[in-house]
Amino acid sequence: MNPPTMKLVTIVCEAHARGPVTDLLRKVGAHGWTLFPVEGEGARGDRPADIPEFTNLQIQAIVPSAVATTLLECLARDFFPRYGMIAFAADVQVVRTEKF
Repeated sequence: MNPPTMKLVTIVCEAHARGPVTDLLRKVGAHGWTLFPVEGEGARGDRPADIPEFTNLQIQAIVPSAVATTLLECLARDFFPRYGMIAFAADVQVVRTEKF
C-alpha cells in the first residue's frame, strides 16, 4: 500500500475566531475539520481551557496541497493581524482520500 500525501493544516486560535476560521475553511475548499479546546503557554502567557470564551481552539483539516497553500496565505494576510493565532502544515499519508 502506498497512500497518497495530503496536507494536515493545524490552526491554534482564540475561541472568538472560530466562526471566521471555519467560514474560511469552507470558502477555500476544506471538506471538513476537527476542532477542540486546547491549553498551553506561549508568547501571550498561560492559556487555560476552563473558560470557553477565553480558551484557545485547535482546528485541524486534511486538504490537498493547493488548498493548504491558499488557506495559510489567507490566514497570514487576513487573520494574523486581528487574532492571536498560529498555523502550520505537515505532510500526511491518507488512506481514504475520497473523504477529503
